Amino acid sequence: MTVEYVDHASRRVERVYGVLARVYDDFFDWALGPGRRRAVACLGVAPGDRVLEVGVGTGLSLPLYPKGCEVVGIDISEPMLDRARARLGGLDGVRMRLLRMDARAIQFEDGYFDKVVAPYVVSVVPDPAAVLAEMARICRPGGTIIVVNRFLSRWRLFAALDRLLTPLSTWLGFRLDVPVTVVTQAPGLRLVREERVNMLGGWRLLVLERL
Repeated sequence: MTVEYVDHASRRVERVYGVLARVYDDFFDWALGPGRRRAVACLGVAPGDRVLEVGVGTGLSLPLYPKGCEVVGIDISEPMLDRARARLGGLDGVRMRLLRMDARAIQFEDGYFDKVVAPYVVSVVPDPAAVLAEMARICRPGGTIIVVNRFLSRWRLFAALDRLLTPLSTWLGFRLDVPVTVVTQAPGLRLVREERVNMLGGWRLLVLERL
C-alpha cells in the first residue's frame, strides 16, 4: 500500500463524510446506534479518566459519557465536527474537546489516555493497521480499547460477496473486506472479549487491553 494511495483514499473519505454530515444522524444512527451505545457502556469510564473517541463524527456518542471524565473526540471531517460542536453546546458540565485530526497521526503523547473507543472507523480509514498502532500508542498500559466494526465475513461465500462489493462500498466511504485480524492481531493489544451488536448481530464489538 503506497503513501500516494493512502493519501488519495484519505482525501476521498474526507470528501464523502463531508457530504454525509448533513444526513448522517438520520441515515445511520437507527442501524448503528445500539453498537455505539454498547461500546461506551463497555468502556467503564470512571471519574478522572481520559477518553479518546476516534472518528467522533457528528458526536452521537457525546451525551453518553458520564460527568467527571475528560473526553477528546477526533475526526478528519470538519463538517462532521461542526455538527458535533453544535451537539456539544447542549451538554452541561462535561469536559470535552473536539479536534480535526488524522487518526494515523494522533497528536497526543504516548499513554495519555485511559480509554479509547473507535466506533465504525476501522473499515473507513485507508490504513487501519496504522490507526490501530496509534490507538495502542496513546493508550496507557492496562488501558481499554474498544473497536466496533463490520468485518470481512468468516464464511467463504459471504466473504467472496464482501470482496466483490467492496469497490462499490468504497465510494460510499467504507470497505467490506477488512479482516478482523487487523484488530485482534494488532501489536501491543490483547483481545479480552467479543460481542455481536446491531441488526442481526452483523457488527462486532471488540474489547482489547493495552499490553
